[in-house]
Amino acid sequence: MGDISFDTIPINLRVSGQFVEISNRFATQGLVGMPTKILLLGQKLASGTAVAGKAVRCLNTDHAAQLFGVGSLLHRMMTATRINNAWTEVWALGLGDDPAGVAAHGALTINAPATESGTLALYIDGTRVRIAAGAGVPTATLANNLAAVINANTALPITAAVDGDTPAQINLTCRWAGETGNAIDVRLGYYQDENLPLGFSATITPLAGGSGNPDASTALAPISHDWFTDTVLPWTDSVNVRALADEAARRFDGMSMMDMHVYSGARGTYAGLAALGAGLNSPHVSIIGANGAPDAPWTWAASLGAVCAYEATQDPARPMQQVELKGLLAPAPTFDLTERNLLLFDGISTWTVDAGDRVLLDNVITTYQTNGYGIEDTSYLEIERLKTLAFLRYSMRARIAQVYPRHKLAANGTKGKNVATPNDIRDELIALAGDWVAAGLVERIDQFKELLAVEQDVNDPDTANAIVPPNLVNQFRRFKGRIDFRV
Repeated sequence: MGDISFDTIPINLRVSGQFVEISNRFATQGLVGMPTKILLLGQKLASGTAVAGKAVRCLNTDHAAQLFGVGSLLHRMMTATRINNAWTEVWALGLGDDPAGVAAHGALTINAPATESGTLALYIDGTRVRIAAGAGVPTATLANNLAAVINANTALPITAAVDGDTPAQINLTCRWAGETGNAIDVRLGYYQDENLPLGFSATITPLAGGSGNPDASTALAPISHDWFTDTVLPWTDSVNVRALADEAARRFDGMSMMDMHVYSGARGTYAGLAALGAGLNSPHVSIIGANGAPDAPWTWAASLGAVCAYEATQDPARPMQQVELKGLLAPAPTFDLTERNLLLFDGISTWTVDAGDRVLLDNVITTYQTNGYGIEDTSYLEIERLKTLAFLRYSMRARIAQVYPRHKLAANGTKGKNVATPNDIRDELIALAGDWVAAGLVERIDQFKELLAVEQDVNDPDTANAIVPPNLVNQFRRFKGRIDFRV
């Protein structure tokens, strides 16, 4: 018997003819691409056709409106996702409101009419609505007109109703129940040239009182075996964040191997964001702080998840810094360099705004800060490190499965048909590491060869054990220099 063997042509064939099988075993050369899939978690409205608690593939913004209701939380999250990433497969899982949930509510009260005609621009969750404000038009009329325009835009996350006792007051109510409604921003004007009509004045009562988020853990069991690499979570309450962090940790272990990263957003002061981040410690959760932003935190989270999923597919080790979060209205900078740096020690990802009012990522980190002994640990701090490790694991599994699909395992030095030895596997892992180096994912191949160990398990001879020691490339984040001038 020679070394050539076949999968579908039997060895005991005696009939005459030409028999040729086709194998794709070596069809794919180099690294195998890791599939990427986004999961959006959120709330659906009763008008949405999707079944609550069931993940469904979502094609675009219009499809999200159909599935989860126009103006729903998931509708707006999908809008932000597709603005920032048109290529990655997206699934969404809609939950109904918590039975004990309360919807957030606020108000806009017109105090005085315009004395000169002008245009009134109102921004709701970063979306502009406008009405003409004629000179001397009564406040009650303006309130009616503005409420009608708000309700005509069904994609907005709130509804408007003129107050029955105060005709100049518009009551604003979130379309769904829960804490997320408290973060819906309402403001008069955004751009510097959007001046209020002369004489016009109004008072905005921010949305508040929303409580009772859905419990995301109830939806995790049905998707526990589904592949999702990037999950966006609109809620930042402890119960939901912990549930998603625990699920991501389960997927990260050596038996599941379904690496998933979770993104969320929060609006708050420096102290509030620092406290939120400091209370978490997960290598699989990233939270971006968005104080003073016209767009809601869940919009920031969806934007962040979308760009990170896209960029990690292109190159998981390339730093996320300077990547734009598209579609966001840039807030006025509220944190100085010192505060941003401190937030990065408290598990909060940061951003900057350039001269063109583009929101650019500064540093996307995880909330992981200390190890099990409470000692500061940066090993899982950077998202690029987690994304690179996920890719290395996936490509290593794919390479071994591709090269040794149905092989026998024997001691080193054994030759034979469909036989693999620890040294054979070691050589293949070195070749794989060379591909990693060429892709810019790892460095110091000599160190890799020196530390790599592959052996046949002494207690289970059907098993090959390996210690694979890649040295990950790092990200060029800072340049520090000193000019020692002389005169």
